[in-house]
Amino acid sequence: MTQGLIILDRDGVINEDSIAFIRSPEQWIAFPQALEAIARLHQAGWQLAVATNQSGIARGYFDEPTLDAMHDRMHREVEAAGGRIDHVVWSPHGPDDDSEMRKPRPGMLLKIRDLCGLKNLDNAWMVGDSLRDLQAGQSAGCRTALVLTGKGRITRGDLDQLERPDEVIIADSLLEFANRLLAAEPALLFPSDRA
Repeated sequence: MTQGLIILDRDGVINEDSIAFIRSPEQWIAFPQALEAIARLHQAGWQLAVATNQSGIARGYFDEPTLDAMHDRMHREVEAAGGRIDHVVWSPHGPDDDSEMRKPRPGMLLKIRDLCGLKNLDNAWMVGDSLRDLQAGQSAGCRTALVLTGKGRITRGDLDQLERPDEVIIADSLLEFANRLLAAEPALLFPSDRA
């Protein structure tokens, strides 16, 4: 039986990010601790999914086959570490597109909900490094966690822009989040009870 669902942002959470965009499989470089985290969570019975904005497609920086190749590399490296990502949902839309599928809107998370056969995301986590990840997570009804990799340290200063900033768990990395969750840390299981 599954422990629940964890939805991850990709760039800055699982792999290194770049202001110039990750444009090829060669540029997709995983954080080793993130691979370990995904493996530990998978082995503990959590279902994992990825929801990622990929506006590089709309901007013409890469095409869908190139993105598929990046995700093939991600799957291979995650599986080599002993983990599994069950679903990857991505948005090709640019920031000026009016799309429900681009974070901060919750469309990708709701699609993952449907793919997982869930009625809601009340017991799911959205883990990201940007404000839009957390906004999408809160809109979809997820618990939310900010990791301080990628853009996370900058985002930490913007949490007051969220509807419920006090409900965001902050972890140095995906591995720290995983370790805390697997240790059943009360602040993670019951974020509203935090002092």
